[in-house]
Amino acid sequence: MERICFELENIELTYLDKEILKINRLAIHQFDRIGIVGKNGSGKSSLLKLLAGKIDPNKGIVHQHASYAYFEQMEAPDKTLTGNEDPALLGKLHVPSQLDSISGGEQTRLKLTQLFSEYREALFIDEPTTHLDQDGVAFIQSELEFYYGALVLVSHDRALLNKLVSTIWEIRDGCVFVYAGNYNEYEKQKQLELEQKQEAHHQFVKEKSRLEKAADQKRSKANKMMKGEKANTRSKEGVNRMFATKSKDATQKAIQKSAKAIEKRIDQLEEIAAPESSRPINFYKSKALELHNKFPIIGDQLTLQVGDKVLLEKARFQFPLGENIAITGENGTGKSSLLQHIVQRGDALDISPKVTFGYFQQLSYQRNINETVLEFLQKRTEYEEGFLRSILHSMYFSGNDLRKKLNQLSGGESIRLQLSYLFLGEFHVLILDEPTNFLDIPTIQALENFFHSYPGTIVFVSHDQTFINHVATKKFVINNKKLYEV
Repeated sequence: MERICFELENIELTYLDKEILKINRLAIHQFDRIGIVGKNGSGKSSLLKLLAGKIDPNKGIVHQHASYAYFEQMEAPDKTLTGNEDPALLGKLHVPSQLDSISGGEQTRLKLTQLFSEYREALFIDEPTTHLDQDGVAFIQSELEFYYGALVLVSHDRALLNKLVSTIWEIRDGCVFVYAGNYNEYEKQKQLELEQKQEAHHQFVKEKSRLEKAADQKRSKANKMMKGEKANTRSKEGVNRMFATKSKDATQKAIQKSAKAIEKRIDQLEEIAAPESSRPINFYKSKALELHNKFPIIGDQLTLQVGDKVLLEKARFQFPLGENIAITGENGTGKSSLLQHIVQRGDALDISPKVTFGYFQQLSYQRNINETVLEFLQKRTEYEEGFLRSILHSMYFSGNDLRKKLNQLSGGESIRLQLSYLFLGEFHVLILDEPTNFLDIPTIQALENFFHSYPGTIVFVSHDQTFINHVATKKFVINNKKLYEV
């Protein structure tokens, strides 16, 4: 039997009186391959930090019986090489020798080099694919597929989870639920759970309705007997009357007692709530926002240069109306620069004069507006409040979240609100630069529903291959300074 490398016992972790995690016992064995999933803020990173000894629980014990390395999501790397980095890995990951002004993707690559340069018996890895292109993701996958040890991985990359893990830990309401299999198998089990809950709710409603109907019938019968008894009493006298009255009293009380017994059974029924179901998204567009140009964005001999670097050279392309257009390519090939050039209506572009752009840049959201989340959308869209609430609910704003001021929102909440606004706003074309970064898997899936339902044109950059496969109706790639459809 594989030995236990890490063990959590009777763990309680709280923050500002809010319970983050409560774990009776969890164990990680020598060759376990575990993916941790859950909504933003559910405690995924906190669980990794507990295992890595970065934070201590309020109660309980974390047993560490093996050496380990920890890749932290938001921690910037030391911008001086330690000397322990594997030179081959530095070259393979294209880590620059000058580290003073490296990009987000290059920082991630440096951290990965430091992670893989020395062997540890266990790896705790938190969102390693953020800012990485497909080559970088492929490198992580190849390194971890044959890693000899225990792997615990937090990731929103469903394809990576499918390739690397054989167990899913889902964090929900502070508890950890264990599922055998990779992410796809976990989703199948979740769907089965949903169907079972729906069936259990259906049976509960059916049984409650049957009992309520039976109780109503008993009460109605007892009431009819009482009315009949009063009508008959006046016409009866003497012993016969007394006998009949006692007999009917006994029968009536028995029926009432039976009705009360049924009511007690109703009270004792274990109530099973209906699973939450999302309202279908039906966007509408006013006549003023209709476009008739089959190709609202055309590039004609476009040369795109940033500083001394030529990114595109005499590129020709046409982006068709009403499509979800993915632009892919390696880091540094010019994807974000091309999106900016389009929004700015730059040189060598033929863009319909009527076009209005909705533009998403990572963390560019203005949060100093003195409005609540719901007010923000109400003042900028024509949709009725019920639909806006359903849209916000689908992006995991609920209850008091709708009354939060914009300056109270976290970074993740700001991103979710900005995306909601862009899909509801009066734009002909949405330009989205890495919209899935920092989003959890449920929110990414909600975003996929937005894409499928949206009637306008979307041009987007993403390195999330599963997301691209689910939503893109056209794919373009930048390679060798050219942009072409694939």
